[in-house]
Parts: sequence; structure tokens; C-alpha cells
Amino acid sequence: MPNPAILTVDDDPAVSRAVARDIRRRYGDRYRVVRADSAEAALDALRELKLRGEQVAVLIADYRMPQMNGIEFLEAAMDLFPAARRVLLTAYADTDAAINAINVVDLDHYLLKPWHPPEEKLYPVLDQLLEAWTATAATATPELRVVGHRWSAPSFKARDFLARNLVPFRWVLADEPEGAELLTAAGVTANDVPLVVTADGKSLVQPTTADLAAQVGLATTPAADFYDLVVVGAGPAGLGAAVYGASEGLRTVLIERRATGGQAGQSSRIENYLGFPDGVSGLQLTDRARRQALRFGAELLSAREVVSLEDAGGARVLRFADGSSVAAHTVVLATGVSYRMLPAPGLAELTGRGCFYGSVASEAPSCKGEDVYIVGGANSAGQAAVHFSRYARRVHLLIRGDDLTRSMSSYLIDQIARIDTIEVHPRTEVVGGAGQEHLEEVTLRDTRTGETRRVDTSWLFVFIGAEPHTDWLDGAVARDGRGFVLTGPDLTRGGRRPAGWALPRDPYHLESSMPGVFAAGDVRAESVKRVASAVGEGAMAVSLVHRYLEAQ
Repeated sequence: MPNPAILTVDDDPAVSRAVARDIRRRYGDRYRVVRADSAEAALDALRELKLRGEQVAVLIADYRMPQMNGIEFLEAAMDLFPAARRVLLTAYADTDAAINAINVVDLDHYLLKPWHPPEEKLYPVLDQLLEAWTATAATATPELRVVGHRWSAPSFKARDFLARNLVPFRWVLADEPEGAELLTAAGVTANDVPLVVTADGKSLVQPTTADLAAQVGLATTPAADFYDLVVVGAGPAGLGAAVYGASEGLRTVLIERRATGGQAGQSSRIENYLGFPDGVSGLQLTDRARRQALRFGAELLSAREVVSLEDAGGARVLRFADGSSVAAHTVVLATGVSYRMLPAPGLAELTGRGCFYGSVASEAPSCKGEDVYIVGGANSAGQAAVHFSRYARRVHLLIRGDDLTRSMSSYLIDQIARIDTIEVHPRTEVVGGAGQEHLEEVTLRDTRTGETRRVDTSWLFVFIGAEPHTDWLDGAVARDGRGFVLTGPDLTRGGRRPAGWALPRDPYHLESSMPGVFAAGDVRAESVKRVASAVGEGAMAVSLVHRYLEAQ
């Protein structure tokens, strides 16, 4: 396999030669430098590399080019090499355009011209991007194929796990010729889906998420037995804690049972997060945070479920479902929440077969030309409605209240009002669902009149309530009546300290009833359910971890 390519494109011949020369001088022994003098020529080169099966590590494009500017080029190049890191060359006057590109094409870096000396301004940037790309490329399996049925819940679970963990794969229907051939070659039938076929021809029949994680290169086993900090849950709060913990020298391991990002990772567009004026997708934000945590030295364990927490004197021991364990001086609980299941009859057996909990962005293109029903009136439901409106014939947003003002941000309400294909149904709830192989209809009830009606649909997405992932903490830390972890002042109301608390001080602000165990983000009682506040609490928890460790 030829060396991966670093492609540069600039319509100024002098600049083009200079950047290619500087890159070749430092990286020419490991990477092939491809130079183009126009965006069209660069795209032609990328298409040729794609057909040859070669890899592209970094794309460097000048912003000001005729016919197609650098942002437009990078947007087109993403379709060919989505994993390539993206750099925009720009003059100081175009800095605003470069900042906007961070949201449009998930730009990794913008580089001001001139970049001399390259040892200070160019090479450190490329070193970091190439390191990140290499880490991704080492685990990527571009020819990974998933064979399954369109309405198979296990098939959906495998696809969703891979997609949310940013693992590239190709979806093959079991009743297509290629799918049938793969099933025959593996010695299984269409009843045995999902079948996952790796690039080297290995077949995984109905694999668990742990099997998938191990096969695609996601770490599942801790490298050590003892750490300074274990973070449970890789949503915004957990990622924030991992970044700050690892960056400040703590031996940190981050444990996630499904995929990094949590509920925020499923969001199609987060528009009120600081620093992203044009919004950012949950996957983009998650990927950046994950890469940042890994760069600082944090470990990330995927598809591992923690089932208990124990106080072992000076250590906190976390046990996994398989019986193994990991110990640490401190723990940050950041397990977040999950959407509540709809109690309506007929829907439980259709989960993953038309009824979905949370936004499943990978399903949006399949909804083209059809009616989609979304249950919920908070921001997550609104963001999903806007996203699905780009594909569906019509999006029906079902809410129990009179309007959206009580639970949804005003900017999102305004967006929804401007989209003709989104219809809000107030005082409406789902009371039933039916279908054979998949969801075919739902029954709606007017909460004011009690009248019911049936509507035909194959797509129902649910965003109601929030249940914390804390059953495994029963008997270990204090929780409120809904299962959220009590911390700090909530533990000492009435002037009493929590039962079993032996320290002479009160619990720190985010500290639970077990000393050295902190809670951050949505899992904490009375927390603000926003991405920014979750990240902030993750960072704050690390500062309290330091205070706890210094006092020991």
C-alpha cells in the first residue's frame, strides 16, 4: 500500500510550491505530497486516489480560489475522504470565514499565511493532525460490512453502535445478491443477522457490542489495575472530566458502555453551545472531545458496563459485568440519563423497528418522502424535528402541553415556525402502536377531549423524560427519589451529614455520599440539563478531585 497522501491546493503557484516543499521536507519519508493548483484539479486527484484504494491523511486548501473557494472544496472532499483532517490556508482578513468553516466542514485548523518559520507555525499543527488521523486510521475498517434486514432490531443495534463510534462500515441488505452471498459464505441464514464481515474476511454472527468494539479496535480492557481517576460515562460531562483530568497529570480512564457523546452525541445540531455560532453536530463535538482526551493521555474503554461501586478504604473499586474490576483513588460519575420508554401498548416489541428512543441521524435518509412522528417538547426533540425535516415529507411534533414555550429554547421555536413541513400537535400523546415486521401505525389521543385517531407511519422517535443510569449504585451512594445522585449541599440539608460519612468536613459541592466519588452532568440531582453546564461540571469535578487527593 502506498504511503498516505497529504494534499495541498492553492491557485498561487508560489504559495503552492512553498507549502508542498515545507511539507515534503518534514514528512516526505512517510507521506506522499500531492499538489494541485485548483480545486477542480484537487478533486480529480482525490477521485483517482479513491479509486486506487489509497488513503488521504490531511487536506490543506487555500481559502481564496476562483470557481470554488477552500471551504467549498473541503466540503466536497469530505464526501471522498471523510476521515482526512482539514486545514484552511487564509489571510488575516479572512479569519471570520475560517472560523465559520469550523462549523461548515468541521475544520480542524486554519493556518494564517505566511506560516514561517514552519518549525513553529506549520509542523506542530501537522504533527497533531497526523497523530489524530493515524489513531483513527489504525482502528478504521473501511471495508467492514454489516448484513441485516431493514427492520431488524439487532441489525439496527449493530449499525447504531458502529455509527455512533464513528466506525466506517457498509450496510448490505440480506435479501440483496451481495448480502445473500455473504450469508452463504459465512454458513448462516437470513435468520442469523446481523452478520458483520471484517476487511480480512472474518465473520461475526450476531455479535455483541463488546465483540464489535474489540474487532474494530476500540479498547475494552484497562491498561492498568489502578488509576488516579476513573470517569464513568463518556457524555459531555465525562469527556470534560477526562480532558481536564488527563491534561492535569492524573492517570485517567474513561469508561463508556455504548458510545462517546451520550444523548448529546445523537443531536443533529447544537446551536447554543459557546464558540459555535453556526451550531455543531453532536458527533462533531464528541469526536473533537474524544480526540482531545486521548491526546492528553486518557484511556477510553468502550462497550464496558459498570455494575457496582465499592469503598475499599483508600480506593474506589468499580466492577464490570464480566466480573473484572478497576480501582482508583477517585471516581467521577457522569452516566447521564436515557429517554423514558413510552408505555403505549404495542410499542415495546417494535423498538428498533420503527420506534426509536432518541435521534438516530443514520435513519434520516431512509425517511425521505414519508411522515415522521416525534414525541417530546424539549430541545432534543426540536433539534431532531429540524434535522428530519430535510428528508421527510412531513414532521409531526407531538407535545402534551399547549405550546413549546415552557420547555424549548426560543431560537429553536423560531426555527420550527419557519419550516413549513414541521407541524406541531399540542395536547397530543401516543397511546398505541401496531405493525407486523415493523411499525405501521400509531394511535394518538387528544389529552383535552379524549378523542383518539390512528395515523399511518413507520417512523416514531421518542424524546420524553429522563431516567438516570444509577440502579447499579444502589446502596453505594445516596440518591433522590428519582434516582439522581445527591451531592454537596443536598446531602447536608438540615445540618446533618450523610450516613456513614466519616470525614471531619462536609462533602464538596459535587461530591457524593461516598468520599472521593463525584457526580457531574445530568446524573446529578438538580443539575442544569445543558451540554455547556455538563462540560463545566466535568471540569469542576476534576478541581475537586485535586482538592480531595491533596487532603489525603
